[in-house]
Amino acid sequence: MTGEDEALVALLAALKARDYQFVTPTNDTHRLVSWRLFQGTRHTLRDIFGWSRPFRDGDLEVEILALMREAGILVERGRRLSSALRVSSLGEDLFLHSAYPPRARNAVFFGPDSYRYADFVRQELGHANRIVDIGAGSGVGGIVAARVCPQAAIVLADINPAALRLARINAAAAVVSVEVIESNGLSKVTGAMDVAIANPPYILGSGGRTYRDGGDLLGARLSLDWAKAAMDRLPAGGRLLLYTGSAIVDGRDRLKAELEAIASGRGAQLRYREIDPDVFGSTLMHPAYRRVDRIAAVGAVLEKPGSALPA
Repeated sequence: MTGEDEALVALLAALKARDYQFVTPTNDTHRLVSWRLFQGTRHTLRDIFGWSRPFRDGDLEVEILALMREAGILVERGRRLSSALRVSSLGEDLFLHSAYPPRARNAVFFGPDSYRYADFVRQELGHANRIVDIGAGSGVGGIVAARVCPQAAIVLADINPAALRLARINAAAAVVSVEVIESNGLSKVTGAMDVAIANPPYILGSGGRTYRDGGDLLGARLSLDWAKAAMDRLPAGGRLLLYTGSAIVDGRDRLKAELEAIASGRGAQLRYREIDPDVFGSTLMHPAYRRVDRIAAVGAVLEKPGSALPA
């Protein structure tokens, strides 16, 4: 790790020692609440690292401010300062991710989907020896998986180097050992694995933002591509845990139908359920979504027949 990375690990430890907690909402909620905060003069740790509020030099403890400077995340605009990164809490762990608003192409996402994904992994994971988190982002899936299966080897794979950097730092702060691989899907991941987990982007054409753009088929393309790649790589008894979103058109769930075809073609079993029936409602205003009833957050478990890898 670089000196800046070590300073970020220390910053997370310092925030944790101060019982810092912040649950990151949707961008729409953030925008509304941030405007409310703008009317006041709040400068708590939650305002600075959660709501991405500007502050002044004397608003923070000297130790926290020094760590921000050392980590290179202190943004200075005249007398106003801000953090280039946000910090969110999930269970006992803290996660660094991009400051609001996350507009950059290589922004590192954390939000309500992160919490639903974490719950899905906890509920479905079971035993595993080597777990690959495809499109790991800030590392939520892999770190949660390590909490559930402390004996398992954890691989975090992502195409975004900025995401992998923060995922590595978040894992270090959580005292979780991970292997980090820059990879488009599973293309650069080698070696055996018995479980793959994934929370791919699932919105169509999101301005080139890697963390949101799920490709064509109303954003389902990446989910299906990763599902096919994982099922082709997993051994007998291997499992894919896929948390994603599906555009429901005229009452029909095309993603479910496509996943059923993938499972059937490989003799695998599919369990599929809606986790949240209506997410990203504002997306329906996009012309491409004019026939879409709603976007549902869904969880799919695809399991190949046979015995899993030996423990």
